[in-house]
Amino acid sequence: MSERPPISPRSPRAALEPEQVPPPPKRSERARNPLVVIGNAIITILLVLMIGAGAAYYYGAQKIGAPGPLQEDKVVNVPARAGMADIADTLQREGVIDNNRWAFIGAVLALKARSELKPGEYLFQKNASLRDVIGTMVDGKVVQHSVTIPEGLTSEQIVARLSDNDIFSGSVSEIPREGTLLPETYKFPRGTTRDQVVARMQQAQRRVVAEIWEHRNADIPVKTPEQLVTLASIVEKETGRADERSRVAAVYVNRLRQKMKLQSDPTIIYGLVGGKGTLGRPIKRSEITQPSPYNTYVIDGLPPGPIANPGRASLEAAANPARTRDLFFVADGTGGHAFTETYDQHQKNVAKLRTMEKQIQNDTVEPADDPAPAAAATPGEATSATPPAKPVAPKKPARGAPARQGTVQPTSQPPADQQ
Repeated sequence: MSERPPISPRSPRAALEPEQVPPPPKRSERARNPLVVIGNAIITILLVLMIGAGAAYYYGAQKIGAPGPLQEDKVVNVPARAGMADIADTLQREGVIDNNRWAFIGAVLALKARSELKPGEYLFQKNASLRDVIGTMVDGKVVQHSVTIPEGLTSEQIVARLSDNDIFSGSVSEIPREGTLLPETYKFPRGTTRDQVVARMQQAQRRVVAEIWEHRNADIPVKTPEQLVTLASIVEKETGRADERSRVAAVYVNRLRQKMKLQSDPTIIYGLVGGKGTLGRPIKRSEITQPSPYNTYVIDGLPPGPIANPGRASLEAAANPARTRDLFFVADGTGGHAFTETYDQHQKNVAKLRTMEKQIQNDTVEPADDPAPAAAATPGEATSATPPAKPVAPKKPARGAPARQGTVQPTSQPPADQQ
């Protein structure tokens, strides 16, 4: 067993004195160098900034992707030439973003989209996030408005419709030539100029006519696409039923082949009122024989141009009419027409219609609605009567066919003063 070294006794005075602690080591000259001190400070600041930037990035990412306050889908119009602050105010006022407009501005800057925000009318989805809102405006996904132009309107009537529609801007510089606009359903963003609308309708018409002309029946007595449009416009004004178009076209094609006058009442009306489209009264007997470039009771063949803007279905019917020998048709009292090859049978159909009209007249409760007595049918007429008088409902388009607005149906009943 080892022995402990002997402890040297301390004097009482020495025991009361504090024990001496060795001084700390002196900093090296390198550590006290100002460059090192500055470097350490910079590193510390950078670390703090990095931590702050990371926190800000995390917060910003959460904020940009968080659901917005919009309670339901909403259309908002962002005006042109609006600054970023103005856009933020508009979105805030419409409830698309919350009351912190600076969050939107910060998100725009973070996404580097300041110069890419496009004005227009936008549909923002329910609870759209800032990322969704900004993305919609950057992509320019503006609302597209459906605009339907019915078949059978004249160019003047179509321009009037465009003028009454407040989603368009500007005015039409001039009325387009008759038959150069394609009736169709189009989609346009708000603010589209009316001249742009007309240009698009003209482009669509040229494309459709060229396509149909290329696939036409080569035997039809029509020499140019312009004549095809003219024939189709007559078909368009004569019937609104899809199942009758090709047969009506066949009547006029057969008449052209046999050098017969077309005798279409809508051509008389166009010769009287032009682009106005509607006469507002029955045709008078004197007007049937009144000379006019468009009066097909007087002129031979087709009129000099279209009497309306036909749709695709009428263009196709004119290019590929039914293979029949029909030369006459007259309203059958049910919203359609009765077609015949001979004038004698046509006269029987006319007599049947007159009997039906008289029966309706006798059964009519309201005398004020009684039609004038029916006149005898004109020999060789292609179409002879309007739909029956009240209370029978007027002729309606076939299912799926657009409403025919601005069309005055032909009539064989002259006014009472002409009786």
